[in-house]
Amino acid sequence: MKIDNPKIVSAEQSKKSAKVFNYGNIISVLIPFPLFIFWFGASMFVYAMYRHHPNPRVGYYTQIAAYYYYALAGLLSVVLIFASRDFFFQYGWMLWVACIIFLLPLSIREIIKINKEEWHDTKIKGE
Repeated sequence: MKIDNPKIVSAEQSKKSAKVFNYGNIISVLIPFPLFIFWFGASMFVYAMYRHHPNPRVGYYTQIAAYYYYALAGLLSVVLIFASRDFFFQYGWMLWVACIIFLLPLSIREIIKINKEEWHDTKIKGE
């Protein structure tokens, strides 16, 4: 069965979708507890939803943002697992600042790149 009227994803919708993961990253480091942990779960849903978007550029930008976030989450896991009992309470603010310094500029840079890119409408392939 062939579809005569293919659905179209507008350029503006694609552009907004490409920025979602980066916005989640920014919010998760600015309000780290408990949003960093909640974003870990929600980010998997966002990644699954946008990584295979009809516009491949949305998937690309989602993947890059995911690399940044999951690298930071993995690093924090290792640091906090092997740290002493009082480390988080004494140096938690330093971890928070380090997370902001790492993730915020990268996410903002990606959003700027997304805004500068020329986006086009994408046709969803029919069956």
